[in-house]
Amino acid sequence: MAKILIVEDDNNLRLLMQTRLRSRYSVTEAADGAKALEILEKGETDLVVTDIMMPAVDGYSLVKAIRSRGWDLPVIMLTAKDTFHDKGQGFGVGCDDYLIKPVNFEELVWRIDALLRRSKIANEGRIVIGNVVVNESDFTVSHGEEVIELPAKEFKLLYLLLSYPNKIFTKEKILDKVWGYTSDSDETTVRTHMNRLRTKFEHFEEFEIVTIRGVGYKAVIKK
Repeated sequence: MAKILIVEDDNNLRLLMQTRLRSRYSVTEAADGAKALEILEKGETDLVVTDIMMPAVDGYSLVKAIRSRGWDLPVIMLTAKDTFHDKGQGFGVGCDDYLIKPVNFEELVWRIDALLRRSKIANEGRIVIGNVVVNESDFTVSHGEEVIELPAKEFKLLYLLLSYPNKIFTKEKILDKVWGYTSDSDETTVRTHMNRLRTKFEHFEEFEIVTIRGVGYKAVIKK
C-alpha cells in the first residue's frame, strides 16, 4: 500500500482527506511544512499532497526543501491559488501536479495513482516489468516460476533503480537513499552490491543495470 503524506493546516480538511484516502493508501498527516519535513526525513513516504498557504514552512518552501535534499517522490499541490502565475510558481519549485480547491476526491485519487504509476511505486508495493514482479513485502523478485530472494540492501538498491527507469543515480545518492547518510559505507560497497545484482539478473531479458562511467548507475527496461 502506497504511503501518502497530507500537509494541510486546515484541521477539518486534513481530517476529511485522511478519511477519504485511507481506504486506498497508508496516510500520514502534518499541519505545516516543518512537521512534514520531519516525517519525510524518515524516508517512508511515497507521495506528498500539500497545501500552499501554511504557517512556519509554506508549500512552496516545502517543495523547494524536498527537491534540495534530492528526494524524488511525487508532490501534488492542493490550493485555492489558481492563477497562471501561481501554477507556474508551483511547477517552478518542483511540484509534479497542481489541483485547485475545493477538492474533487475522485480526481485527486486519479492524479495520485497516475503519479505513483509513473514513478513505478505500485499501491501494493510491487513493480511489474513484463514477466518480472518485484515484491517489496518479502524482498523477492519473481520471473515466471523462478523466485529470487534478496538481502535487504540489494533489494532496496534494485527497487530504487527500477522505480525510476533510465534515471541516473550517483553513488552518493545511492548511499544516502539505501544506506543512509550516517552510514560508514562507501562507494566500494555500492559497486559490490551492483556487481551482485548484475550477476543474479544477467539472464533476465526485461531489464539491465547500466554503469554510467564517472557518474553512477541506472536501470534500463529492455522490453
